[in-house]
Order: sequence, then structure tokens, then C-alpha cells
Amino acid sequence: MPGKLQPDILKKSVLDFTGALRKDLLVGGGIGEDAALIKVPEGILVAASDPVTGATKNAGSLLVHINANDLACKGADPAWLVVTLIVPDSMGVPFIADIMREIHEACKELNIAIAGGHTELASKYSEPVISGTMLGMTRYELSARKIQKGDLILATGHAGLEGMSIIANDREDLLKDFFTSDEIKIIKSWGNDFSVVKPAKILRDYARYMHDPTEGGLNGALYEVQTGADLAIDIYKDEVPVSELTLRAAEKLNFDYMNLISSGMLIAVIPPEKISEAQEKLKAANINSKIIGKFTNGEKISLSTHEELWKVLAN
Repeated sequence: MPGKLQPDILKKSVLDFTGALRKDLLVGGGIGEDAALIKVPEGILVAASDPVTGATKNAGSLLVHINANDLACKGADPAWLVVTLIVPDSMGVPFIADIMREIHEACKELNIAIAGGHTELASKYSEPVISGTMLGMTRYELSARKIQKGDLILATGHAGLEGMSIIANDREDLLKDFFTSDEIKIIKSWGNDFSVVKPAKILRDYARYMHDPTEGGLNGALYEVQTGADLAIDIYKDEVPVSELTLRAAEKLNFDYMNLISSGMLIAVIPPEKISEAQEKLKAANINSKIIGKFTNGEKISLSTHEELWKVLAN
């Protein structure tokens, strides 16, 4: 099945092969860990790498935001981006220039420097390969290993927003039968809401851990957190923030919004004694939030990690 590797396969095929042991690697690759933490003389360097898959329009901007989000989830300020572009020669240099212009503009907004990378035209590819590696510094050591029983899960943004934006931009024909043109414009505009840097910057003083639900959606993210913390989660599904437009599309196109890619949504694990202050700080910044779950010592729930976007786009 295409998409991210399932956690059990990931562990056996990737995470069991981690190279040399180094004491300066504080947090390495792991299920539910968005980025690595590396001890350096100046503090803690955070490194993350993510590609753009499933989207062509606004792919450059999306590349910046998904990588910046991974750093923000570790309490870091994104600072440097390394870009890899492998583009079918049929798409040519103009496509490369368009993507790099988008990356440039998104990086300027977040005060990120494009530090280098690799660019080529290739004859063996039918679709572009667009990938980035983001670096930045932090003073926090956020990790799923620090989560404790009784901690609460706070969410900002809304479930499935990235997937819905991709569908509206790349396959608008799928939505025309049950959305007005104005509603489709609203969904397309969600492409401006993929960044979680602002809420993560507020919550990093309260959270034990933060995570942005990308491929596999909210269910996939919660499964990863549950696995990384080795604790069960009591999910308050009725409290999960989701747009009425997403609910309508899920019914008409027969997909589960809980498994729809959701960059722009942020989940933060916060001790109960800090939750009120954290939500007040978010409210003061005009950021809505919901408590969507709690960690327990009960039986771990079964959650699917598959991605629904591929099924929708294949229609």
C-alpha cells in the first residue's frame, strides 16, 4: 500500500538500523518523533526532513511549512532549509523556478534561509520529487518518552484541512456536485493555514510533547503518540475540531476525515495543571483549541494509520 510505512514495518525495516551510537544524539528517529535533537556546543540543534507527496499546486510553500512544523513541534525556531528537487525533464526549468519562488516567499515569511540543496532534471521520473531538510535551534527537549498518565491532548486547527485543500486545488471536479464555488474557494484558502509555528511557539513552554498530524491524519498521529509514550489514549472524538465542509465531503466521497492528511493541525500533550493557562495564551493570540483526549494506563486503542487522500484522488 502506498504512503508512510506502517509503524511495525517502519521499526523492522528502518528504525532498527540507526548507525553508530552517539551521546550527542538526544532524540533520534522514532515513531511519533517529528525531528531529531542533537546536542551541540551552542545548545540543541533540531533536524527534520520531509517530502511533498500528493500535491503539485503550492508544493513549494507546503514543503517549507511541513518541515518548519516538524521543528516547531520540538520547540525550535526554524532557521535553515536544504532543498532537493528532482524534476522530470518534460516539466523543465520553468517548473523549478516556480517551485523555488514559492519556497523563497514562504521562507521569507518565517525568517528561514535557504542554505543549499540539490536540483536536477531527470528522464526517469514522471512526477517531481520535492524534499527538504530543516534545521534550527531549541532549548527544549520535547519527546513522547516524557508523556505521563493523566496528561491531556490539546488540539489546534481542524482535522483533514491539508487533505481537503489538496483535493480542492488538484481535483476540484470531485467537489463540484455538492459544494458551491464559494465553498470550494474557502477550502482552497486552507492552503494558507498549514503552519503550526505560531501555536507551537506559545505551547512549547507548557507541553511535554507536540506533533503535527500529517500523512495518516489525526488517527495516525494519535497512534504514533500512543506508541511512543507506551500509554493508552482516551479520545474525545466529539471534541475533535473539524469543519462542516470536511464532514460533508467525507460523507459524499466516502472517506474517514480522521485519517486525512492534516498539516496545519497541532496536537500538544500538556500536564493537567498547565492546561488552563496554555489555552488562555492561545485564546489571547486568537487561536482556537480543544482538549481531545487523555493518557491512561488502560488498554491501548486500535487506530488505523492509513492515508485516505490516495483513495480520494484515485476517483
